[in-house]
Amino acid sequence: MTKKSKNTTKSHTKPDLGRRKIIQGAGYATAASALSVPLILVPPRANAATELNMIAWYGHGEPDMVEEFEAMHNVKIKAKYYAGGDNMLALISQSPPGTYDLILSDGEFVRLLNEAGYIEPMDPNEYHMDDLFDEYSHFAAHWSGDSLYSVIVRFGYLGVSFNTEIISHQEAMDYNILWDPKLKGKVGHFDWHLPNLGCLSLRDGNNKPSPFDIGSAEWAKLQETTLSLKPQVAGYFDYGGTFASLKNGQVHAMCGIGDWITGIVRKDGSPVDSVIPKQGGIQWTESYSVGKGSNKQDLAKEFIRYITSPKGQVRSIQMGAYPGMSPYKSGWTAINEANPAEAKRQRMVLDGPNCIDDLREGRIHFRDTPVQQSLEDWNDFWSEYKNA
Repeated sequence: MTKKSKNTTKSHTKPDLGRRKIIQGAGYATAASALSVPLILVPPRANAATELNMIAWYGHGEPDMVEEFEAMHNVKIKAKYYAGGDNMLALISQSPPGTYDLILSDGEFVRLLNEAGYIEPMDPNEYHMDDLFDEYSHFAAHWSGDSLYSVIVRFGYLGVSFNTEIISHQEAMDYNILWDPKLKGKVGHFDWHLPNLGCLSLRDGNNKPSPFDIGSAEWAKLQETTLSLKPQVAGYFDYGGTFASLKNGQVHAMCGIGDWITGIVRKDGSPVDSVIPKQGGIQWTESYSVGKGSNKQDLAKEFIRYITSPKGQVRSIQMGAYPGMSPYKSGWTAINEANPAEAKRQRMVLDGPNCIDDLREGRIHFRDTPVQQSLEDWNDFWSEYKNA
């Protein structure tokens, strides 16, 4: 599931009218009133918009996602973008408490945010929890005991993404296609260890209990598997580079990404697609928390209620930066009314096989942080792999 602008402010000083002219103006107004000349009353300047600070993956603070809410509440959402949960944690740790009113994170990082004291507890009764599909009504990663710390917004699946003119759908249904000689120098990576190593762990057969819960022998094997892929690799790409490399043909296959990338690239006419291989796939999950120390918590909660409402979910599903699926029943109804073609493309159909069936059938595993190794272990190995 990876998140820019420069503000230039010019100062213009207006001349001071001075006490005499202000008094003169009052005198003119009095004279005009006496002569029954109608006064033109200038309405007071509209109140400046309240600023709501957000940290999120790229796209969540763009107009297609926030403009309606901004207009409804006279608020301006200011977004700081990141790519990868490790980067998010680093940015928050470097900021004073209360810097961020809204924190959008991947589900597996909510526990770490809570442990670090970066987010506020949330009252589930204030949100649309009863509208969630059963699989997401008590999403374990968002809770600590009986306390809720994050509200799910959207999700998607990760597997193999590929150029359909080079690789068939049948070939892409096995992670081993990445080692095919025809892909030498044409395999790419979105530059974040969790989704890549998670999918390669599934390739190694680590699906019980989880591709992220592996012992020392399995971890050693996963490192060996990953390093063996190095001769195939064209590069490691950031958010923009991932799109560009698939679009321009620099890369023909990637693991650890999915429709959140290819759904956008296909709109431009590029021959790309994504599948969940036979060994399984990973789910990314995005959710909102209220930042610790925020002095705009009520407004932050209002935004979370908005973006998880039917009209908010229609925007989220079709987000211009990258699409995502809705965990809300009313979101499915709303997207089928607003854009049935997109609902069908993302398999959010109301009367047949749908995207959540992959989860119900056990083909999808929630992305997690490493259970038996540290996050640093995986990150350090990823750096080693890149430099090998």
